[in-house]
Amino acid sequence: MSSISHPLIRPDSIESREYQLAVAMKALDANTMVILPTGLGKTAVALIVAASRLYNEKGRILMLAPTKPLVEQHLRFFEKYLLATSPAGSDAPPFAMFTGEAPPAERTADWERSQVIFATPQVVKNDLIAGRYTLKDVTLMIVDECHRAVGNYAYVFLAQRYLATADKPLILAMTASPGGAQAKVQEVCANLGIVQVENRTENDHDVRPYVHERDVEIVTLSLPNDLKAAIHAINSLIENRLALLASVGFAVPKREKLSMRELAGINAQIQQRIQNRDQAGYAAASVYAELMKLRHAITLAESQGSEVLKGYVAKLVAEGSGAGGSKASQRLSRDPVFRELFELSQTWKAELHPKQAIVLDLAREQLENHPESRIIVFATFRDTVQLLVDYLNANGIACERFVGQATKDAEKGLSQKKQIAALTRFRAGEFKVLVATSVGEEGLDVPSTDLVIFYEAVPSEIRSIQRKGRTGRSAAGRVVVLVTKGTSDEVFRYVSQSKERMMQKSMRELAGHSSEPAKPVAVDQALIDEFTPQGPAIHIDDRETSSKVVEILSGMGAAIRLERLPVGDYVIGDRIAVERKTARDFVDTLINRDLLGQAKALSEAVPRPVMIIEGGDIYTQRDMNPNALRGVLAALTVDMGITLLFTRDEQDTAQMLFVIAKREEGERGERKFHPHKSFASAKEEQEYIVSAFPEIGMKNARLLLAHFGTIQGIANASLEELVAVKGIGEKTGGKIFELCRRKYG
Repeated sequence: MSSISHPLIRPDSIESREYQLAVAMKALDANTMVILPTGLGKTAVALIVAASRLYNEKGRILMLAPTKPLVEQHLRFFEKYLLATSPAGSDAPPFAMFTGEAPPAERTADWERSQVIFATPQVVKNDLIAGRYTLKDVTLMIVDECHRAVGNYAYVFLAQRYLATADKPLILAMTASPGGAQAKVQEVCANLGIVQVENRTENDHDVRPYVHERDVEIVTLSLPNDLKAAIHAINSLIENRLALLASVGFAVPKREKLSMRELAGINAQIQQRIQNRDQAGYAAASVYAELMKLRHAITLAESQGSEVLKGYVAKLVAEGSGAGGSKASQRLSRDPVFRELFELSQTWKAELHPKQAIVLDLAREQLENHPESRIIVFATFRDTVQLLVDYLNANGIACERFVGQATKDAEKGLSQKKQIAALTRFRAGEFKVLVATSVGEEGLDVPSTDLVIFYEAVPSEIRSIQRKGRTGRSAAGRVVVLVTKGTSDEVFRYVSQSKERMMQKSMRELAGHSSEPAKPVAVDQALIDEFTPQGPAIHIDDRETSSKVVEILSGMGAAIRLERLPVGDYVIGDRIAVERKTARDFVDTLINRDLLGQAKALSEAVPRPVMIIEGGDIYTQRDMNPNALRGVLAALTVDMGITLLFTRDEQDTAQMLFVIAKREEGERGERKFHPHKSFASAKEEQEYIVSAFPEIGMKNARLLLAHFGTIQGIANASLEELVAVKGIGEKTGGKIFELCRRKYG
């Protein structure tokens, strides 16, 4: 085996493959998307390009990946093969891994001392927005799983910022599965400034010698009669809801034709009725919610099994019986047919679907024939993952779950640290079976994984390719897909196959594609040297960073400080706090949470509270009496003194915040906390001054002045004298007493 020879790659360590070298050489010429089948060494290509850039251009390398386990995997690979040196000297480690767990100051120090940084994109995005470092001297940015670079994903912001600010920018974007729709691939290319696409398939002459066989087996199963009966009951409920919608003028398909596309069409009709203030639209929205729940129940019955369906039906009954349940859940839980389904499901004592037993048989057979094998089972839903883990462990096969970080219902997620620990134990052979949700699909490399089981087919070509790619990486592999006959499993299998073929066709058309470099998008951005913020200061709650508003403000040059704010989403100076809500969130918070409580806390915290309501018409968001909404708006403005501002979208919101911040910082003389007011008499002036005390208001101001006679008398009064005034309680009296005696500063 011949090895790659390069001054910055460890000698005799990386096999020299013609296609990898050819792709790497092209990637050094311009911003490139590299599409390589899983297991054919995208990371090796990244290593070659990184070594060449460091050798010729110096600077730093930034490698981004969507999950911490994937970031850690890349770090281990580069530490093993790249001969990097730290800018801080030979004793300092040249590699760093950035996560949200490390304090910002520690990340800043790590950036300064490191030559190669590995990170999830959100962490770097937050650091750039907060001005902790710049990308000025980054000579290569590697974007792994680049098909994610759409919409508001952090890759988009980082690519645009990098191309706008780096002295010698070069982007290497990598994926095994960019997607079948050419429009989406072109969107990714535009978002990342991609100039050329380098594509290789397993059938290319220079790739074929390195491809390990991967057999794909389809195991078809039949639904048991009890589950067929459950599905029949759910279908009757769906037919009833469709008939109800048809009776009030909605165009609906037959139940057999009710696809997700048809459901989207129904929802579009409903939203149009709501926009027209048609009361039937609000009632139909709740029926539509029932249809979505019932459709999901059928998916669970067909592809997941009786235990998951049983849990879901019980959850809907609990929601519908509780005080805070949605109207859809309440109606379902009262429906006699649904109640019968619930009672039937309670009689199921064990899993009815044959999939669970087949997974056990496949795992046993594999481990008996190949004891050192690793097996990954993919399932879409966490409930299924946990049931499989419990079932396999109970039957003598050691396994663990691998799920995302978020906690859903009572099911706790896995922290990134626990994810990495689980993968380490799996690689070491402490257990042989890993049961994973979609979080395990992207890029994870376990060399001896030679069996992958799909618990269900998936309709996404990207997810299907990634799941298959977990095996056959270093030796022959086997993929088994479990398909229930006559169900969505079969539909999803055919959809996935069709999309894979479409993707291969698109990739052939894109092969060798080149174009003019895309201009980075900048929003009202001034020319700058190192993107050091020059604009007004805005403190932003760190939970807001996923919104486009923060990105736009950063692009406009605002000096942003990220922190956890006690109230509001944005704080400007020491007078202004801003709560931002979309029109839908405004109404949802009013109905389901404590909007007025949030507003009260905001109004008490600062002299100038502001609420921005973004996008849409608040009167068409939910089925609410318009006068109730008008009453809330009146309470916010008149009673609480909150300024309400309405904006079109995130762009408009960001520009509004920027203007407010510029005005607040502008040299316009000393700002007054109280607006100018003309007084008809000294009495009115006295009332106005006393009413400005916390929680006093005009009514209590008059009571206090009537009792003590003068403002001086109020200020000199003892706590007991203040509390003795009718209407002034101990809390309010205490505030006046303490405020009049508190030292300024």
